[in-house]
Amino acid sequence: MAKQSANLSDVFHALADPTRRAVVGVLGRGPASVPARSDRMADFAEQLHREGNPMPDAIASTAPKDLIISRRVCAPRATLWRAWTEPDLLKQWWCPKPWTTDVRSFELRAGGNFHTFMQGPDGGTSDNPGSFLEVVPQSRLVFTSLLTGGWRPATPWMPFTAIITMGDEGQCTRYTATVMHPDQASSDRHTELGFFDGWNTCIDQLEALAQQMS
Repeated sequence: MAKQSANLSDVFHALADPTRRAVVGVLGRGPASVPARSDRMADFAEQLHREGNPMPDAIASTAPKDLIISRRVCAPRATLWRAWTEPDLLKQWWCPKPWTTDVRSFELRAGGNFHTFMQGPDGGTSDNPGSFLEVVPQSRLVFTSLLTGGWRPATPWMPFTAIITMGDEGQCTRYTATVMHPDQASSDRHTELGFFDGWNTCIDQLEALAQQMS
């Protein structure tokens, strides 16, 4: 019963967003085949793109274990890449303030160490060793908590692999973070710990820093 209530709460929260309500309306326009519904959604997505309104995060994910944020960030892609790949800049936006980040290892190559240590004003800490899996300059970064440098297996407190992509969108950048988990329990826990609020706050901070740099 509690699970059903939680699901209903999610539905009501989703329908509070006007774009999500529009999506429901598009899908509910009478009976249609799967290809027809797909065409409707493609047309609707194109309309949103023309109007400068991206598809909402909640409908971007096709796998329930994936958590996805896709945003239009108003800063040049090259500047965002710098803010991501220079440790002195990364630590300025990597965790929600007033928490701070110590970049303990940063080897920007496949198999290289990526280790951050975060600390809160109340003394709380979060230690996050990991590694990079793929680096495509100014386009794509893949990192994981499931391996450390040199492809060594790890047993992290939060197992995930993240794919960060950046693409030009007018004078801005389409920034997408896809965070994949090995099981539904890990995904659910990440959500409960505030994934969307936390990562969106960090993207806000990234955008503000990149705008200062531009």
